[in-house]
Amino acid sequence: MADKESGSTVPRRQLGRYLKDARGHARLTVKAAAEALEWSEAKIWRIETGQTSLRSLDVEAMCRVYGVDAEMTEALKGLAKETKTKGWWHAYGDVIPGGFDVYIGLEGAASSFQWYESDLVPGLFQTADYARTLIEADNQDVDAEEIERRVNLRMERQTLLTRVTAAPDFRVVLDEAILRRPIGGHEVMAGQLARLVQVAELPNVSLRVAHFAAGLHHGVMSGPFVTLRFPTNGDGKETEPPTVYVDGFTGALYLDKPHEIDRYDGAFRRIWDASLPETDSKHMLATAAREYKT
Repeated sequence: MADKESGSTVPRRQLGRYLKDARGHARLTVKAAAEALEWSEAKIWRIETGQTSLRSLDVEAMCRVYGVDAEMTEALKGLAKETKTKGWWHAYGDVIPGGFDVYIGLEGAASSFQWYESDLVPGLFQTADYARTLIEADNQDVDAEEIERRVNLRMERQTLLTRVTAAPDFRVVLDEAILRRPIGGHEVMAGQLARLVQVAELPNVSLRVAHFAAGLHHGVMSGPFVTLRFPTNGDGKETEPPTVYVDGFTGALYLDKPHEIDRYDGAFRRIWDASLPETDSKHMLATAAREYKT
C-alpha cells in the first residue's frame, strides 16, 4: 500500500505498536481510550496501525492516559518527532534515547528474515560468551553488572528462534570471514560455531556461508543488512510493508520504499546463489569449530 504521508512509515509503525501495547497493558479498549482522550476510535486505530504521524503533545496525552512511565514517554515523544521525516536514520543519543531499541520491536513482529552478515555472528545466533566479548568491547565504561544485563537481554531475544506460536523463518548468509575471526579466543569461537551448527538444524532456519572462493560476491558491495517481512492478514496482504535494516557505527538506517526493498531482495538472491549449499555450509562450520579446539 502506498504511503499517504510524506513521513517515513517505519517510525509511525513502531510508535503505533508501542502505543497499542501500552493501551493493552492499561487494559483499555479502543473505545475507552478514545473517550478518555476525547478522540474518535478511528483516530486511535490509525495511530496504532502507523497510518498517521503524531505530535509529541498527542503522544504525551496518550501516555498519561495509559500510565506510561516518564522515561518511556520521553522516548515515544522523541520517536513521534521522527514520524514526519521523509527518510529515517535512527541516530542513537539524538532525540531518541540509545536504550530505546526500535529494531527489537520490529524483530519481534516480523514473520521472516533475509539476513546477510559480513563480520560478526548475528545477535540472535550468538552464544553468551561471544555476546559478552562484543558487548564488553563496545562498552568499556560500563560496569560488570550492566554488561551481564545486556548479555541476558540478548539471550532472551533468542527465544524468537523457537517461539511456539509462529516462529519466524530465517534465510541467513554469513561471510566466511566470520568463521575465521577468533572473537573472544579459540574456545569461545569453537562454542560459537558449534552453536551455529545447532541453529542451522532448526526447521525455520536456512543458513549458508559465503565462502572466500566465491570471490567478489554481491555482499562485498552491499555490506551487511537484514530484510524483515511481516505477517499477512485474512486476505493475504501483509499487515505492514517490509523493512530493510542496516546497522551502522553511529546509527541505524531503516528503508521501506518499494524500490529499496526490491534492490536489497535482488542483492540477497545473488548473495544466496553465490554461497555454499546448506549441507556444505554446516560442514564448514563444524570443521572450523573442531579446528578451534585443536
